[in-house]
Amino acid sequence: MKEKLEKYLRKSIHARLLKFDATQDSWTFHLTFAAQIELSYIQRTELVFSYRYGEEAYRFPLTAIHRTEAGNWQAESSISLAEQKEILFAREYWDCYLRFPADKPFIDAFLTENVEIRKTLAEGLAPDQSLNDPEFATPSDLKIRLKREAMSEIQKLDLFAEYDAPQNLMMVPFYTKKDFFSIRVETIHVMARLDSAVISKHYMLKLDGFILFPVIDSLENKDCQKKLLLLDREENVISEWRAENVERKDLTEEAASIGRNYDWSGFSVEIDLKPLAAEYGAKLESAENYYFRLEFVHPKNGLLFSEEPVRVLSRKKIITGRHVIKINKVKRSLSVKRNRNNSVVLRMAPYTIVNAFKGKFVRLGRRIKKSQTFAHLYHQSFQIMAHLPVKKNLVLFESFFGRQYSCNPRAIYEYMRDNCPDYQLLWSASPKYTEIFEAHGVPYVKRFSLKWLYLMTRANYWVTNVRLPLWMAKPAHTIYLQTWHGTPLKRLAMDMEEVHMPGTNAEKYKSNFLAESARWDYLISPNAYSSEIFARAFGFHQEMLETGYPRNDFLYQANNDEAIKEIKRQYGLPLDKKVILYAPTWRDNQFYGRGRYKFKLDMDLDYMRHELGDQYVIIMRMHYLIANNLDLSDYQGFAYDFSHHEDIRELYLISDILITDYSSVFFDYANLRRPMIFFTYDIEDYRDNLRGFYFDFEKKAPGPLVKTTGEVIKAVKEIEQSGFAISDHFDAFAEKFCSLENGTSSKKVVSRVFINPPK
Repeated sequence: MKEKLEKYLRKSIHARLLKFDATQDSWTFHLTFAAQIELSYIQRTELVFSYRYGEEAYRFPLTAIHRTEAGNWQAESSISLAEQKEILFAREYWDCYLRFPADKPFIDAFLTENVEIRKTLAEGLAPDQSLNDPEFATPSDLKIRLKREAMSEIQKLDLFAEYDAPQNLMMVPFYTKKDFFSIRVETIHVMARLDSAVISKHYMLKLDGFILFPVIDSLENKDCQKKLLLLDREENVISEWRAENVERKDLTEEAASIGRNYDWSGFSVEIDLKPLAAEYGAKLESAENYYFRLEFVHPKNGLLFSEEPVRVLSRKKIITGRHVIKINKVKRSLSVKRNRNNSVVLRMAPYTIVNAFKGKFVRLGRRIKKSQTFAHLYHQSFQIMAHLPVKKNLVLFESFFGRQYSCNPRAIYEYMRDNCPDYQLLWSASPKYTEIFEAHGVPYVKRFSLKWLYLMTRANYWVTNVRLPLWMAKPAHTIYLQTWHGTPLKRLAMDMEEVHMPGTNAEKYKSNFLAESARWDYLISPNAYSSEIFARAFGFHQEMLETGYPRNDFLYQANNDEAIKEIKRQYGLPLDKKVILYAPTWRDNQFYGRGRYKFKLDMDLDYMRHELGDQYVIIMRMHYLIANNLDLSDYQGFAYDFSHHEDIRELYLISDILITDYSSVFFDYANLRRPMIFFTYDIEDYRDNLRGFYFDFEKKAPGPLVKTTGEVIKAVKEIEQSGFAISDHFDAFAEKFCSLENGTSSKKVVSRVFINPPK
């Protein structure tokens, strides 16, 4: 309810960013506020820069506060780049927001003036709650994301990017998809932007845009070369065109305050789509996207230097309409559009009248599904259908948001499939990952479909290893078995002092976690150490099942030469080489967006292959939250990307050495009693700034901690020379964390929850 009140307050304050100004020495933000706000509150409001969704960093006061002729308030806030530049370049991402002093008098006045809102809030309270309770009435600062004023012109913010040549970094201000002002810091590169795209009736595609680059001299030179590339989904270049240089004095005028010259930054290219359609569209059986890249060649140190091709980006959602072309009496549709990450793509697809109408309906359906109205109706339907009669023996399983057939839910499912014939077992599968469940012959229902809605609300049991959405009101008849997915090394939930994840803050994250754990009836724990942490960190007060993890039963039941060789054959791995498994975790503060994290590979694979390639292969398994794909095309026969392999348990089994960092995988791998190496190149930052550890990891880790690729290689060779001996710390570690696991954890869980539940 407090969140609803804050939403109403933000709306009434109506704080917006009117304009962003930059000079060589400073950045200035021009802000506007609603007319009814008292001056004293605006005078105490501050502009704040924070590490993205993390702790507050730096505050800046508002100045030049005045009323406009229309009656609303306007103000400014300036930042000295000379003083703040070094600090800002130290992080990858910054959020900008206003800290508004919404104290008790302000809240009381707002609720007095807005009777309907007060009534709505009061109706949502429990019988023993009141709007005068401290939760609502105590003074607090209101966090307001810095959103662009819709009535003002959209500025080309990347014109004002700051550069740090010695560090090879640039700091780029930009608007997010929701028009929030943010800042990203990344390696210096060319930025290509598209202004317009038009397909003529003769199938000629004309693209016009501009590039930005810190080497300003190059953009003054009309003889610099710009080349447009077209790539397929495997990123092979299928065609390229020389782009015409176009004069863009308008951009130079926009950037006059910082002294930048963008006179010849423009480009224009005309493409005949008929040959492309004939070569690549004739055999199409389904829609295919082709991706535009722009390459920039310019003088550098007296030579021509070619910058790495970059994506061509656009703010427009749909750039051209669909144009139908006939190829050998077969019709194909052509269009240029922007995909989810703002990249400009050329789309070719088979065309029929039926498919054209079907596509329109599909797109309409997608828009409806993405609307807030549909989401609200869907959530309300879930709450209503939760009162339907229970299907007593129906069990719904889900692993990592429906993306995998894996982990503890899989182990419990397979035990019940073989030993509990009276139960109806069904998986919740993300629509994008249904082929995994089909390949295993596993019965599933598409997550968030109408059928899923009907079955989830009637199921007697939910079994999952991650949190479920809070809008899913657990029916009174449903038993919720939370299996979780790891032994805690890094701090969890209530034990986290700061939260760096996108889309949340520490208070909201912890509140949501407590609301989720309150729904759990059972929680599986792998050992007594985890039980103590889970109970406190999750605020869990129901029954803890201290049974060991069911997913590790496989490591005891299938640990034999025949099974290991069969898995290697199945995935095309050499039988005559040792296998190194590299399985790192994600970093809270490195992400693309909510639930989509970046990972920078700090391991030098060229060095690894040179030193170890004769006797080893390395298989890479990224965390399920890591969104970027690994490009291992240069390391065929040595490095393999198994990030999308549905279950890591097979990778444990075939590997001779595990390399990890702070991931909980090493607790599971310890059951195999094989050597481990900990590649902790950023341990100080991770330990001190991001998560922190529950025990002295640096002293008690069951293997050496190393920080460089050279040290990794040295550790591998030392393990080989020792005959693949385990660490001296290993026995004490295994006794504490693995003593409950012997291949029977699934049986223990099923017996307690399904066969012999408490009365």
